[in-house]
Amino acid sequence: MKEALEQIRQTASQLIAAADSEKAVDELRVRFLGKKGELTGILKQMGKLSAEERPVVGALANQVREEIDERIRARMKELANAALTARLAGETIDVTLPGKRPEQGGLHPFHLVLNDFKDIFLGMGFDVVSGPEVELDHYNFEMLTIPKTHPARDTQDTFYITENILLRTQTSGMQIRTMEKRKPPIRIIAPGRVYRSDAVDATHSPIFHQIEGLVVDEGITFSDLKGTLEVFIKKLYGPDTKVRFRPHHFPYTEPSAEMDMSCFKCGGKGCSMCKGEGWIEILGCGMVHPKVLENCGIDSEKYTGYAFGIGLERVVMMRYGIDDMRLLYENDLRFLKQFN
Repeated sequence: MKEALEQIRQTASQLIAAADSEKAVDELRVRFLGKKGELTGILKQMGKLSAEERPVVGALANQVREEIDERIRARMKELANAALTARLAGETIDVTLPGKRPEQGGLHPFHLVLNDFKDIFLGMGFDVVSGPEVELDHYNFEMLTIPKTHPARDTQDTFYITENILLRTQTSGMQIRTMEKRKPPIRIIAPGRVYRSDAVDATHSPIFHQIEGLVVDEGITFSDLKGTLEVFIKKLYGPDTKVRFRPHHFPYTEPSAEMDMSCFKCGGKGCSMCKGEGWIEILGCGMVHPKVLENCGIDSEKYTGYAFGIGLERVVMMRYGIDDMRLLYENDLRFLKQFN
């Protein structure tokens, strides 16, 4: 039995020294020291030995076990150190190489144009207000005198959460909230995200952005509305830009109008951008309906006001010559990097 133990010691030492991976060393540990290992198999035969031989063989077996265990630990440490050295060598950084300039982000086209909007209207004394995208029917429709039978209230056009709660279809609700909280004079713009049940295509999206404006004060007339919007358009598109107003209808303004601007691409001569007409529809506007003012607790005999609304996507697409709205939402860096 002593010869068998010595043979295990010698074989284990040779194999452990030759093992080239931690997995191989662990397999040797199981082979020699495991519950079904070779050393355990020898110890199970000690019952056949005489009383004098058992202590001697037992001591030798413990010595062999400790020696194998120590060799395994040492070899594991050697292999771990070798692996670490190799990994560190592979990850060495040559500090003499030129550095790589980190990529910097930039503003989305929406923000580039929206910042221009804000600069223009802040320069004319307007405040910028914001409000909830999950809105009450009361603010989104009722206070704007939009009747229950109006097509805009239909579930085909509006995302309802409950009968009286919805995703706002316009930022006009912020006009109402502002008129309820402030006394005239009021001069605000309300930019924000709005939602309508539209199918996604090159010119439509269920999520888009609106910028609405409101002015309420004594003696406000349609001439004030026209002058403000004309200044706005000329600052946004250049001093040679012309505007015209066409009669229209909105439930919350009277009179109402749509405003066109001369095509900035052809100067009004006619091109593909304006479909040969020389004019581009840009926004809707009008004088605030007296009933809307009264709903908000404002004396319509004393105060008048005007309101307007413009789609941010439309302006962005026209400014940068984008023909597909989906490009503005897909976050393709190849597209977005063109604006920075």
